[in-house]
Amino acid sequence: MKHLIHTLNKAFDHRVRLGVMAVLMTTETVSFNDLKDILGLTDGNLASHVAALERADYLLVSKQFIGKKPNTTYAATAAGRAAFRAHLATLEQLTADSNGLNG
Repeated sequence: MKHLIHTLNKAFDHRVRLGVMAVLMTTETVSFNDLKDILGLTDGNLASHVAALERADYLLVSKQFIGKKPNTTYAATAAGRAAFRAHLATLEQLTADSNGLNG
């Protein structure tokens, strides 16, 4: 039988990807600049992590221009939301299972 720790989703192993998904779970869409500000990241750092989530089909990227300025927004896919919920459920189960160790 596989131990719970091995069922955690590797796509969310990094704190930035975890943060991106946490933000996307609470809002329908978020702009690149807002996400960068919320998480306190550089452009390059955020771009590389959202690209990883996009490759996993966990988020959708929408690019458009507002006037002459580019505007990139992100939204979690249904698969991304389900995967993140499963990841959180596993973390909660690990917490519940280890709660008896302090007794």
